[in-house]
Amino acid sequence: MPTDMDALDRLANDVFPGRVVRKDLVRRVKVGHNVPVHVLEFLLGKYCASDDPDVVEMGLLVVNQTLQDNFIRPDEAELAKAKVKFKGEHRIIDKVEGRLADNRFWATLSNFNDKWVHIQEDVVKRYERLLQGGVWCQIDLLYNELEDERPLRPFYIKALKPIQVAAFDLDDYVASRGRFSRDEWLDLLVRSIGLESSHYDLRSKLVALTRLIPMVERNYNLIELGPWGTGKSFVYREQSPNAILVSGGKITVPQLFVNNATGRVGLLGNWDVVAFDEVASLELSDSTVVQMLKDYMESGSFARGRDEIVAEASTVFVGNTSRPHTELVRDAHLFADLPKAMIDPAFLDRMHFYLPGWEAPKLEPQLFTDHYGFVSDYLSEAMRQLRKRTFVNVIDAEFALGPHLAQRDAKAVRKTVSGLLKLLHPHGDWTRAELREYLEWAMEGRRRVKEQLKKLAAHDFSKTAFTYVELDTGREYRVDVAEQPDEDLVTEALEEEPTRSADATNMGPSTTLTAELIAAGESRNIEFKSTARLNLHTNQRDPTIELALVKAVAGFLNAHGGTLLVGVSDDGSPRGLEDDYAAVGNRGRDGYENFLTTLLDTRIGRAAVAHVSISFDVVDSHDVCRLDVKPSPEPVFVSNDKGDADLYVRLNNSTRLLNTADALKYVRQHWR
Repeated sequence: MPTDMDALDRLANDVFPGRVVRKDLVRRVKVGHNVPVHVLEFLLGKYCASDDPDVVEMGLLVVNQTLQDNFIRPDEAELAKAKVKFKGEHRIIDKVEGRLADNRFWATLSNFNDKWVHIQEDVVKRYERLLQGGVWCQIDLLYNELEDERPLRPFYIKALKPIQVAAFDLDDYVASRGRFSRDEWLDLLVRSIGLESSHYDLRSKLVALTRLIPMVERNYNLIELGPWGTGKSFVYREQSPNAILVSGGKITVPQLFVNNATGRVGLLGNWDVVAFDEVASLELSDSTVVQMLKDYMESGSFARGRDEIVAEASTVFVGNTSRPHTELVRDAHLFADLPKAMIDPAFLDRMHFYLPGWEAPKLEPQLFTDHYGFVSDYLSEAMRQLRKRTFVNVIDAEFALGPHLAQRDAKAVRKTVSGLLKLLHPHGDWTRAELREYLEWAMEGRRRVKEQLKKLAAHDFSKTAFTYVELDTGREYRVDVAEQPDEDLVTEALEEEPTRSADATNMGPSTTLTAELIAAGESRNIEFKSTARLNLHTNQRDPTIELALVKAVAGFLNAHGGTLLVGVSDDGSPRGLEDDYAAVGNRGRDGYENFLTTLLDTRIGRAAVAHVSISFDVVDSHDVCRLDVKPSPEPVFVSNDKGDADLYVRLNNSTRLLNTADALKYVRQHWR
């Protein structure tokens, strides 16, 4: 049964009538039809893009009848050929790929199982992608048996229409974005790629959304390696008619760049995104492929004879890892599963972002959405047109990149931020806090690349301490990655201790007024939380939110203390505790304090809770809960849902989980 419409469904249908569709319908129709999602949604968008259940059900009948009459299953190819012959003319839906043979063009119809279908040369000229991997189309086929033709090739394409959006108004799309909050728009995009946003936290949503950056940002180079079954290649195979997925096999210069014998331009000159799946099994025809690809990823062009061809295709490399990422970091590096020819520091340095595929959950039924999302070809066209715009310089108004970011690092960070802004803020309106989120995410993804390069060529890539400066305050913030070399993480945490011991203002909870702490912003010993129990996106209690508070408190306990303020947004705006009060039973401050005490007691133990003082202040007419945390005289461990105990430490302006070896080293030296 489909989920009842929620507020976001109603808003999406109101603002984008006819351009959003219930995503559970795709799964219902796809059963028995081996058709990409964007093809199904093309039909669903025509007949089922409505919030009226009766219209949807009637539309489903039309879609199913259309597929039954026109879509060809591979095992029914001969039946379809007979139907065309008996009727003389018949419309089908199939993937069409063109080629030049015997000095004329021929079409291969994939499921129709015929590679000698007549196609007019002007059609091939009009739709060049027919020659580069093929396109799903609506095709009007004719049967015409010529007596003098040998061998007999009787099928002719009378008319061909690629399955894609017919009309698109970018100005309307951009203006309509203003009707949504950032989080509503983010959830709509996550649902548009088939995932249920309520099951994902912000970081997980960013993992999913980053897969779309190559579709909206020209010449963007992304790599994602991780466990199987997490949907790494899904958006490139199913969601967009503007992307092509190359799965394993041999990669050649003519295939990617240009065939010098025919002059035909390859994949990189004809697609918005060229994604390489199962990258570990790619076979490179010769060393020239990697060299030319390396040059293209840097310059966005390649040579054809004496001519230079400028192209805009983004490149994506996705694949499975052979071992858990923790083992790869410890024993090798995160590029270890790439083909040997690609493990070249100069090649890998072209990667703008390393997406941590191990953070994406395995795709299980409950993670797919039953709610409304954009029709795929509509969203694909939006992303394609947004490629013409750029936001690469917007960070300069608020932040400056630190000295360890080389030119390629800065370019990568800027392109990632630009891509996220085009996806999430095409109307050009965002907050400083949102821009900071995107900047830190972009820097993390690029630093993940740099840390692996440091292992491969330490003398060339030694500077990996990525920082940025807040222009109006002069504060410098460091951006870390979980894969940072373990010894560096612990050493850095321990090296900060003399400075903090000498500076009493950095020790323990602050004695500053709450309003002044908020005005100063988050730092190594100040952290903000909007809520401690309620998920503001789902409006439900969320154990993940509760655990995040516990981790923050434990991080302060295991470092040098600090102050946690609940009821304050990430951007420093007091939002109050009314929602959280309701989530814990509307028992006011006393009930809320009891909830926090019980939560901490359960997760970190009563002895640790003794070092936490809970109080309340009113800031701008909003209640704010203040947890002042003293440094603990002994290690404090957080009990997790698996029954294990984790050690968290506050480092700079983030809370970090230490693995077993790091934890032992830190405990020995911090509490000596």
